[in-house]
Formats: sequence, C-alpha cells, structure tokens
Amino acid sequence: MLDEATFRRHAEQALESLKQKLIGAEEHGGFEAEEQNGVLNILFDSPPGKFVLTPNTPVRQIWISALSTSFKLDWSNTEEAFVLAKTGETLTPLVERLLREYLQDDAVTLA
Repeated sequence: MLDEATFRRHAEQALESLKQKLIGAEEHGGFEAEEQNGVLNILFDSPPGKFVLTPNTPVRQIWISALSTSFKLDWSNTEEAFVLAKTGETLTPLVERLLREYLQDDAVTLA
C-alpha cells in the first residue's frame, strides 16, 4: 500500500489532470467540472445529475460516484495510474466512458 503522502500526490496529480481535460471538453460536452476541497464534481444540466470523484486516503483509492454506482480505483505501479480492477480502465478513459453513457453521446472525448 502507498504511504499517505505518495497517495495524496498521485491522487492530486490524477484529479488535476482529469479536471483540465474536463474543462477542455466542457464547451461541447454538456457538463461542467468544478473542484471543491479536493473533490471533483461533474455537473449536468440535461439530464440533471452529478458525478463525484473523491480521493479516499484511508484506503488509498479514488472513488467515483456515477450512474448510481460506486467505482473504486487503486493505484497501479505498472500503469502508473489509478485503475479500476474490474475492467482495467484507468481514470480518464473510465470517466470518458461514464460521460458517454450518461450523456448518450459517443462524441464526448477527454483528450
């Protein structure tokens, strides 16, 4: 397990990188990204909704609440990224997929 300082550094970098990609996609994506106290929220107007991405320090995971489901990503030294064990997806591709599913728009991309 990562020590707390290393986890926090990886989580902050991962969420900041994702936030920048979300901001870049906001204009055409139908959502807005905002960060509050280390928590990244993705807000939707139509249909109304919200995704919440939270670093969970005690268990060293990033948790995503989206589509009425909780996704828990662990740090992978091999991938050098947070990974959803069930699918092998890293943070950005997972969020991109969730956005596409929620918005029913395969054109949403987080480059």
